[in-house]
Amino acid sequence: MTDFRLTPERTDGDLALAHVSGDLDITNAPHLRTQALALIEQGHRHLILDLAAVTFCDSSGFNALVGIFRCAKAADGSLVLAAVPDRLERMLNLTGLSTLLLAHPTAAHALAAHTRNQDTATA
Repeated sequence: MTDFRLTPERTDGDLALAHVSGDLDITNAPHLRTQALALIEQGHRHLILDLAAVTFCDSSGFNALVGIFRCAKAADGSLVLAAVPDRLERMLNLTGLSTLLLAHPTAAHALAAHTRNQDTATA
């Protein structure tokens, strides 16, 4: 078991980028959900979660991500994933959720895509 940590790196207006590390399992999934929802409640309705340092994800972690996605959508926001580990990416693809939970290869790519989307929305 690896210690779980969600570390916000950037919180600009309605955007938050946070790094997630450790195991996303039955023990840690509630903490992920609570901390991510706190960011949404603070007004950061668009979340980018960098999962590069996630070492394990079971169905509890997967369900937490789906719950965060739903809460972000309810706040007229979004959840985007970055650096998704292979096993989690396979779960997203097998369940069809990869069409809802968009993923980028890195956090930098996710930030660039968010900026492009914001520019398009205001144009």
